[in-house]
Amino acid sequence: MNVYQKDIKVTTEDRVTYKNITEEIKKIVKESQVSNGICLVQTSHTTCSVLFEEYVHDHDFNGDEYLQADLNNILDTLVPRELTENSNYRYPGPKHVQFLADLAQKDKNYPNDPGTILNGDAHIRGSLFGGNQTFAVKDKQLLTGSVGYVYFVDWDQNRARNRVCHILVMGE
Repeated sequence: MNVYQKDIKVTTEDRVTYKNITEEIKKIVKESQVSNGICLVQTSHTTCSVLFEEYVHDHDFNGDEYLQADLNNILDTLVPRELTENSNYRYPGPKHVQFLADLAQKDKNYPNDPGTILNGDAHIRGSLFGGNQTFAVKDKQLLTGSVGYVYFVDWDQNRARNRVCHILVMGE
């Protein structure tokens, strides 16, 4: 049994961001020397997801593929943005606000700006879609079909960030 792990760094914007990471994953699968097994693609960020979807050649004026724009439109209806603390969201509560303020003193990835934590919508979207996808690897190839692509999605629209996507390939 061979186990190989590598991270992909993803820079996101201050809007819902979809990053096509398919080619990076395929490269990691080749590097792994695993001929047959599985490939786990995972984010540890609670406002992010890993999606498997068809690549769409058409883009809107923001540069989003049409399927992504359609998904965003549907989600804006189902899970509207949390734009103020006076919304229908209970998140974040006062204890969590204090926790994040304390965390900001220790970790530069967490700015001490209460406006950046009004992202209950991003947490719900991340929960709906999940933080990982698993793919079969056969003959050193990631089995995604001819039109399947892997996207790292950051649902948080409050600030640009540097994110990490973890890749684990295991098999023989």
